Amino acid sequence: MQVLKFVRFVAAACACVLATASMASAEIVYMTSGGTLSVKGHTVDGDSITLSLRNGGTVTCDKELIDRIVPDEVPHPDPAPPALAPIAPAAAAALTKTTQLHDTAYANLIESVSATYGVDPILVQALIQVESNYNPRSRSAKGAMGLMQLMPSVAREYNVRNAYDPASNVDAGVHKLKSLIESMRGDLSLALAAYNAGEAAVSKFGGVPPYRETQHYVSRILALVGAR
Repeated sequence: MQVLKFVRFVAAACACVLATASMASAEIVYMTSGGTLSVKGHTVDGDSITLSLRNGGTVTCDKELIDRIVPDEVPHPDPAPPALAPIAPAAAAALTKTTQLHDTAYANLIESVSATYGVDPILVQALIQVESNYNPRSRSAKGAMGLMQLMPSVAREYNVRNAYDPASNVDAGVHKLKSLIESMRGDLSLALAAYNAGEAAVSKFGGVPPYRETQHYVSRILALVGAR
């Protein structure tokens, strides 16, 4: 009888261990810009912090860009391997168009921040490709900075101290893009036009402004994401 109880105890313990193993530990990173990021963990090296992203890969940023890091109390199950399925004709066409997107070292950062704000990472990547071609030191003649070409006013709006830091730049840029998508009621053409020319211009013309630059900008991004 004692042996039977012991066997049951061991079986229950093993089940608990297996259940726990399927859940990944996580932390929540609070950025000084006001955004948050869910990561697997972090390491500190002098004045830099390296974040282990949930989708794989890492990103390193200055300590001053992070307000605090706390344990994430919500368990995150490790993703199951995706099942392979035939690609439907429509999906195949979209896939052909999105292959115009270049490979980038910032893919994991883009996916993590996009998930935080509920924005399609393919849209964000296309915007970055058109805005800066993945150059974090890019600066336009009008003063737009970094990967997502933040204007100084946007950098101030989201408390970005260093607009050339990829993590801070993408966090603020995606946050801004999300707010524009919401204000334009989900219309990506109008949201992108507002990102490029400003909300006032979209309101003034009641749609995508008749600026050649803005119209070309919107068309290029929508083509990259397969929306056209």
